[in-house]
Amino acid sequence: MFSIKNVLYFQAGFGVLANLFLVCFYIYIILGHRRKPTDLISCQLTFVHIIMFLTGGDIWLTDFFELLNIENDIKCKATFYISRVMRSLSMCTTCLLSVFQAVTICPSTTLLAKFKHKLKKYMIYAFLCMWSFNLSFNSNQIFFVGAYTNVSETKQMKATKYCSLLPMNNIIRGLILTVTTSRDVFLIGVMLTTSTYMVIILSRHQRQCKHLHSISHMRASPEKRATQTILLLVFFFVVMYWVDLIISMTSFLLWRYDPVILTVQKFLMNAYPTITPLVQFSSDNRIIIMLKNLQSKHHHMYFKKYVFTLLYKTY
Repeated sequence: MFSIKNVLYFQAGFGVLANLFLVCFYIYIILGHRRKPTDLISCQLTFVHIIMFLTGGDIWLTDFFELLNIENDIKCKATFYISRVMRSLSMCTTCLLSVFQAVTICPSTTLLAKFKHKLKKYMIYAFLCMWSFNLSFNSNQIFFVGAYTNVSETKQMKATKYCSLLPMNNIIRGLILTVTTSRDVFLIGVMLTTSTYMVIILSRHQRQCKHLHSISHMRASPEKRATQTILLLVFFFVVMYWVDLIISMTSFLLWRYDPVILTVQKFLMNAYPTITPLVQFSSDNRIIIMLKNLQSKHHHMYFKKYVFTLLYKTY
């Protein structure tokens, strides 16, 4: 288990650094007024993923609470609540990203075309509604999570080293499971619907271009690259989510968590926020251009310093 925990720490460390670089890039782009319509959504998604890493299981935030000598009960409630809110926000933001891109690339003759400008106008309101909904929706974590004591006596379900889910009425448990699953299924359904629509639009555009150009000489447009990136992100999210959902539902219904399965679930929960910056790094030309510019500036400064040193030694 020690080696598995090291893998989780490495995954979290790499994920935080990658997402931190990405959020700095988006802030630089947004403040520089050179942003794309989806940059604000991607920036929020990246920020949410950083918080997810910091609150994931027994990583970092729990250690920080221990340094502050905060009671385990408060620590567990805060960690679980923030973690669940960020997980829900990750899903909602990915869904919003998929919807926004589907509306962006839709033909001007379709009904969705009239929402293009409205989406940009009301994006901030969408963010406020999203945060308000998820902060209130996940408030049950405050009441049904506490410090771990003794499972055999109190019928708690141990979820982490120090925290557990408190016993609850079967009706309440079923209600929480039903409402949460319904929300998730709705958002996943929207993602899959918009993704299918984008695939149809891209394939139709590909067929139209075949009549004008040779496929070997065609270059993907920025809209097409952005759409392909979002489709890839949605695919990864849906796969990771359903595996996580199966594990969570099985454990919740049986009221039992196996330590090995719990570790695997933590790894899967962090897989999507780890993959996201890698996909965006490889697909966004602006990041590649910025890194090349930084590299050329570094080489130029190093060359000037080297020449100056040679001239100084000569004279």
